[in-house]
Amino acid sequence: MLRLISDKNQTLKEFTENHYAQGAFFWTYLLRNKEIKVNGKRVGSDVRLGIGDEVCYFLTKKQEEKPAFYTVYEDGNILIVDKESGVNSEAVFAALERERECYFIHRLDRNTQGLMAFALNQKTETALLKAFQERKVEKKYHALCVGDFTVEEATLTAYLQKDADRALVRVYDAPKKGAEQIVTQYRVLDKSGEFTRAEVILHTGKTHQIRAHLAHIGCPILGDMKYGNAAVNKAYKVARQCLVAKSLRFELSGEWAYLNEKQWQSRFEAVLERTEQ
Repeated sequence: MLRLISDKNQTLKEFTENHYAQGAFFWTYLLRNKEIKVNGKRVGSDVRLGIGDEVCYFLTKKQEEKPAFYTVYEDGNILIVDKESGVNSEAVFAALERERECYFIHRLDRNTQGLMAFALNQKTETALLKAFQERKVEKKYHALCVGDFTVEEATLTAYLQKDADRALVRVYDAPKKGAEQIVTQYRVLDKSGEFTRAEVILHTGKTHQIRAHLAHIGCPILGDMKYGNAAVNKAYKVARQCLVAKSLRFELSGEWAYLNEKQWQSRFEAVLERTEQ
């Protein structure tokens, strides 16, 4: 059993997805069997929570042990983890924070797998945040895309505008009021049938940049339910984008320079994995 306290006004589902990955994995099971208690009362549907409400989850031992992430590297300053698909970055942070002092540095989309870095002290938090802001972090992604790229390798510039009401972004070839410039570099790795696997490097880090930019040039990521090819996703029964934060490397100075010699690799691959909708 895990007992948590709501930190704001929100739905039970929102709270679960951001604080307890295993609870999110088995959300339907928990509700169907009324294995969640809110302020001591069992609930069988999503409910509103207020600040200070107590939530208790009753999972089996096997369910509790389902991995949401894997530790890749850890020392006194930094922790690198490999996040599973279907897990909110906030839930990874919440799990880590329950066990140790930890600082949230960056996030991945819920259905993107791969590497995330967390600081383990305030000095390192400052150093890592500065590195991300100054683009001194090399992150390479692997994406399984639908279709063929017109050239094998390119660095693309476009303009991205957020649509907050619809929780998505739009990409334009020319400058547009309210849109920010984005730069996305890609390199084709291999092709198989109607799919192309590409390595992607972000030179700007905007919301949904990889997913939206690749879709904009006609090579959407397989399984992307917002920007992808709905017919292909349905045909292959894929409901999560085949996108992996594959490698991570820093360019740091001072007492963190020792990390520059390291490059971490995700265990995950951007491959076709069918998920029932």
